[in-house]
Amino acid sequence: MSRTNFDALLDAGVHFGHLKRKWNPNMAPYIFMERNGIHIIDLYKTIAKIDEAASALKQIAKSGKRVLFVATKKQAKEIVAEHVKKVNMPFVTERWPGGMLTNFATIRKAVRKMASIDKLVSSPSYSNLSKKEKLTITRERAKLEKNLGSIADLNRLPAAIFIVDILKEHIAVAEAKKLNIPTFAIVDTNSDPRQVDFPIPANDDASKSISLIVETMVKAIEEGLIERKLDRDKKAYEDDRSGGREDELDLRAGGIDLHDLDEDEDESDEVDDDGIKIIKKDFVDTKLTKMKTLAQEEAEKAKPPRKRITKPVGGRPKNK
Repeated sequence: MSRTNFDALLDAGVHFGHLKRKWNPNMAPYIFMERNGIHIIDLYKTIAKIDEAASALKQIAKSGKRVLFVATKKQAKEIVAEHVKKVNMPFVTERWPGGMLTNFATIRKAVRKMASIDKLVSSPSYSNLSKKEKLTITRERAKLEKNLGSIADLNRLPAAIFIVDILKEHIAVAEAKKLNIPTFAIVDTNSDPRQVDFPIPANDDASKSISLIVETMVKAIEEGLIERKLDRDKKAYEDDRSGGREDELDLRAGGIDLHDLDEDEDESDEVDDDGIKIIKKDFVDTKLTKMKTLAQEEAEKAKPPRKRITKPVGGRPKNK
């Protein structure tokens, strides 16, 4: 089942392309027709590409990796930030810092500088600074927060990058291509779809179109994160069960039956004057610990004693 439908895309204006004279010939397979000098995008191909991209992003999120969203266009900034914050993924909505991927170590230094400023502000020595020094530090912190605040949690290179308008974000596309990072992008009729790995032919100027596609991608990532959490919980549960079975086998190997332990506990329960049963403490864990300790002691005794090699008193004989 597809993640979106034809009517929703039509209402959002996803099918509107650019003027005919601005088109890129490589977008010809995704163009349905031309009307009033404007190209119309084939929405059936858009649906297929959305499903393909969403499935790939879901698998990336399920594997525990991170996806970087890039959208510095005025109409896409708030939309992308609002949707991506729900899944706690990094995003860039201000100016793209050049070399963010290819020179990632330097960007991390700037992020660490932001953290050091926060530490300075919270320290008592900050109150001893002059008013001008405080103002300089505050302005520097605000500038770093504006440009790098959304990628502060990005400790390593992202596993994939999602871009809105590859013409405007051509530097991000080039850096991702150089590092072989998979690229997902909304591609309009004036762009080259060969520049990205997972192109989504759609209108990259209308806010409704951007919102619909980004929301679909974020939902796919959210599904991947939920499946990852379920798999981890299932694995932990199976590990606990296998651990319980091993303990039961150890008890049986020692000649102790769990049913006998339960019966002993039932017999040891006392009843007070009002007829209320008083249950004593469960000693199964204690018995298990004792048995394991005894088994370890027996294994140590069974080992042959180590021979101690002593050196002669006189040391090494001198060569004559």
